[in-house]
Amino acid sequence: MTERLVQQMAFILEIDRMKSILRQNVPISEPHRRENDAEHSWHLAVMALLLAEHADEPVDVARVVSMVLIHDIVEIDAGDTFIYDDKAREDQEEREKKAADRLFGMLPADQCGHFRALWEEFEAGVTADARFARAVDRMQPVMLNVATNGLRWRDNKVSADQVVARNRVIGKSSKVLWDFVSGEIARMVREGHLPQSKT
Repeated sequence: MTERLVQQMAFILEIDRMKSILRQNVPISEPHRRENDAEHSWHLAVMALLLAEHADEPVDVARVVSMVLIHDIVEIDAGDTFIYDDKAREDQEEREKKAADRLFGMLPADQCGHFRALWEEFEAGVTADARFARAVDRMQPVMLNVATNGLRWRDNKVSADQVVARNRVIGKSSKVLWDFVSGEIARMVREGHLPQSKT
């Protein structure tokens, strides 16, 4: 085998570890277990394909799919940081940059540069593609919570005010999707599945 293929195969095997990185949300068909990063990334890729028509600006769907498939690879080393855990978020950037150095550094130089650039673009959230990728990344956990009547929100004592504050970034890419999500959050409050504010 060439050195390039050896590096690519090592990376492919390393990212299998995403299947063991647990997130806070649960699959709606299996609410007794938490979803993993691989499941989350796949779900985002499909969402990007389906929902791109609702982006406020034209997006390159292939680039968006690439971003959502690789953006959580860093969690192999850095772990999943719960979006509502302010303490854990304090050193998240540092942990994830160190993880990106190691993980993307396993690849051949050209692919390392390409993957790292996509990851950094996603993190910066400045381009239309990155804003839309971040929008579906934020939307997916909200919709899983809505589908389970706020199961993990309740377990983690999350309020509607927190959900709105952390997820309004969706509206920076799509007014249609943010209107939909904010309507679902309001419905969860009305139905008693999500308190408006922390008690």
